[in-house]
Formats: sequence, C-alpha cells, structure tokens
Amino acid sequence: MRRFSFAAAVLLAMPAATVVLDNPHVRVFHASGSLAGVASGPGVVISLDDGPRGKTGSAVWVDDVPRQRTATFGSGSLIIVQPRRAAAPAAALPAVPPVPGSAPGESPFTGMSFNRLFENDRVTVIRARMEVGAREAFHTHGSDTIVVHLSGGSIEDTAAGKTTVNRWKRGDVEFEARGSSHSARNVGQAVDVVLVALKP
Repeated sequence: MRRFSFAAAVLLAMPAATVVLDNPHVRVFHASGSLAGVASGPGVVISLDDGPRGKTGSAVWVDDVPRQRTATFGSGSLIIVQPRRAAAPAAALPAVPPVPGSAPGESPFTGMSFNRLFENDRVTVIRARMEVGAREAFHTHGSDTIVVHLSGGSIEDTAAGKTTVNRWKRGDVEFEARGSSHSARNVGQAVDVVLVALKP
C-alpha cells in the first residue's frame, strides 16, 4: 500500500498549469499554486498577486521554470512566458532583414509610463501603465511582444483601418507580433500590464 503525506496530497490536488498562448515564438502558461505542466526550460515568471515573495507585476527570469520551487514565487497566480528560439537559418538562405519598428515606450504617447524591470539576451521586460484617456500613436512593433494584463480594462485599438474595443481581464495575455501596426487609446479605467518583448 502506498502512503502519501498530506503535503503530497495537497500537491496532487493542485491544478496543473494551463497553456494560454502557444505559437512558434512563445508558449505562455497560467499557474496557480503549482508549476506542474509547465514545460522544461527558461522563462519569465510574472506574479498576478501580492505575496510574501513579491508584489503584483513583479517579474523574474528563471533558467528552468519547473525545477524552481513554487515557494520562490509565493502562493498566488502566475504567468510564465517561455520564449522559443527561432531555428538558425540555413547557410544558403539570405539573412532576413530586421523589421523596422519601435520598442515598447518608443512611439509617441500621452498618459503612459514605462519602467524597465530587467533585460537579458532573450527578453526585455517592462512594467507599463495607461492612465484614463491615455493614447499611443500609430506604431509598428519591432519585436514580438507578450502583454500580461495585471488589472484589466478597455483599450480601443485601430489597425488596418478598423477600430475595435478590447475588454481585458486581470490575467489575460495577448500577443503583438513583430511587424504588426496599430494605435491604442484607453477608454476605461487605468490599465497596468507587464510587457515581455522577445529578442530574435
């Protein structure tokens, strides 16, 4: 007969992390209490809750996320962003020119703030805020960027001549592809996000 400790039973009862975004550039997980199900490898771990190990929106780079103890991050909800390296181009193929565009915070804006949390050879991680009525001028993304919503809110986006209002909730994740263009305006409450800009 197998015996499990109470701690083991609690771990088994915790829900596994779920994939919320998966494409050739990045895989993003939502975890709450357990890192079970998170793929092996490096990534950015972002806290969605205040706790003893950090505040909402704190972000750290971890070399192998599932090997890290969850106690390191606290007991709240987490978003884990794991960038995927693009395959090296074949020697016979010409180099792909960089896409012209701006980094987060480089396009003209009003009512917005950007605070760089950290940067390494894989990502630049920024905490950003859009105040009520804030605007970001039409711009083109110079990198694939993952937006992790800390507060939720309503953002009016205009792209390709079409305007839509996106209503985000706390913990929602969006992907803004390198080379995509749009303008944005906050049409609701102040919006807090963490931006993870991927490096090629």
